[in-house]
Amino acid sequence: MADRRQLYVEMRAQDLDSIRLSTYRTACKLRFVQKKCNLHLVDIWNVIEAFRENDLNTMHLSAELAVARLEAVLSTILYQLNKRMPTTHQISVEQSISLLLNFLLAAYDPEGHGKISVFVMKMALATICGGKILDKLRYIFSQISDPAGIMVPSQFDQFLREALKLPMAVFEGPSFGYTEQAARSCFAQQKKVSLNTFLDTLMSDPSPQCLVWLPLMHRLANVENVFHPVECSYCHTESMMGFRYRCQQCHNYQLCQDCFWRGHASGSHSNQHQMKEYTSWKSPAKKLSHVLSKSLSCASSREPLHPMFPETPEKPLNLAHIVDTWPPRPVNLASDYSFSHSMPTSGNPFSTKKLQYNLEVADRLADEHVLIGVYVNLLQNRPSTWLVGVALSSGDKRQC
Repeated sequence: MADRRQLYVEMRAQDLDSIRLSTYRTACKLRFVQKKCNLHLVDIWNVIEAFRENDLNTMHLSAELAVARLEAVLSTILYQLNKRMPTTHQISVEQSISLLLNFLLAAYDPEGHGKISVFVMKMALATICGGKILDKLRYIFSQISDPAGIMVPSQFDQFLREALKLPMAVFEGPSFGYTEQAARSCFAQQKKVSLNTFLDTLMSDPSPQCLVWLPLMHRLANVENVFHPVECSYCHTESMMGFRYRCQQCHNYQLCQDCFWRGHASGSHSNQHQMKEYTSWKSPAKKLSHVLSKSLSCASSREPLHPMFPETPEKPLNLAHIVDTWPPRPVNLASDYSFSHSMPTSGNPFSTKKLQYNLEVADRLADEHVLIGVYVNLLQNRPSTWLVGVALSSGDKRQC
């Protein structure tokens, strides 16, 4: 309980409540929690591995986990993280476990029952961990889809309920609380939602209103260390970090993210003016070259938001008749006939050549093993004779 209060006290000290836009305010708060618990250093693959180590992948999604089991999963994630970190960048594992455990219990077990379901655990950690948003959404879809690769609406509804408890835990429930209308509006026109449709919808710009804070949280992470050598027109800071905003009406009026988020304005500029958000800095020379290349380009250089995936889940490949065994199995002449006729040759014109190649390799390796055995026996039984012979042969080669 003390750790939970400490987390909220430190979050209030950041003055994040003064951010006037609810989307940015929510994303900043959850990003603060993510970094405070060191989850920004953990991606979805680390989370999946921890689930496997704790056998959560074999449990039904509706099964309940006690607090001790939840703590064990978090311990696996964060102790494995410390092993991957350099010795100079070690984290306080116990403190991170305590902060994260108390935050999750505050969000998903406010009544204090001491249990949360496997589904809640997976959705919460998949949503708030770091890494690529594409990988996170693919994992989430795998948990709410059927074996044919089609999203189950009731499962998506349950995911949305659990995901929106995270904004509620940072006191943003009035802006991003769950409603049935919000769930229906995400895929209103879609009867069957595949993986590609799911990714298109949640990674679109703008995203569904109820989840718009999720991709913004990842954008915040991507621009945290972006440097803009531009002076803020309000606070007159000589340079900016993070987002940069430029007014589309006032000449050369630019704001840093802190001033824009809090509604600061000066001179003839007004908060009603349209602002453009920048996530990088380009020098005037680069801008000119970009404009020229874009005007001379015949084809569009715009790339899709994400790679396209198969409509149906891919089945594991059966490589039993494709991959050769290594090392090759020794064969004898008596079994060559039966072995060659037992291999399937239909649809594989190279099967006979492969078999012949394997036999030749096996014979060559067998000869080499025999020679190695002879050399070892000579060295063990008559080392002096062997050394004299080697010396004479090397002398003959030098004379030649």
